[in-house]
Amino acid sequence: MGGGRGSAVTSEQVESVMRASRALVGITAASISCVDDVVTVPQLRVMMMIATRGAMNLAGVAAGLAVSPSNASRICDRLLKVGMVDRRDDPADRRNIALTLTADGQDLIDRVIHHRRNAIRRVLRQMPPEQRTLLTVVLDDFATAAGEPSEEHRHALI
Repeated sequence: MGGGRGSAVTSEQVESVMRASRALVGITAASISCVDDVVTVPQLRVMMMIATRGAMNLAGVAAGLAVSPSNASRICDRLLKVGMVDRRDDPADRRNIALTLTADGQDLIDRVIHHRRNAIRRVLRQMPPEQRTLLTVVLDDFATAAGEPSEEHRHALI
């Protein structure tokens, strides 16, 4: 595994990740179908950000979705209306609000995650154990480079 950070990225590397991405998007889409009568994809994304990153303010939601604050506010207002998130004053800064998941919101996220884990487990069972181990290390590095919080970081937020 030569090269280092910053070395040239090949088209083959990009296409390999794109192929894996299509497989993961398929798994994700199937998991969304079990809740799409309750929330939209952007709403689910907000809920997943809160579930993995902890309480968020509207600016954080807007940045995470790469949308304007007014769009983020509309998405969050709909989640509030259907009882998936709760809005509270941020104890660290009373000028901000903190969005958290309600019990119903957490239940919905748990169902989606359960579906995804089972689907991923079925795929991983088709791979040799040593390849699964290598994949785990590489995907962990990829997720870190993409800015996804680690599992340890997520548990520290809960």
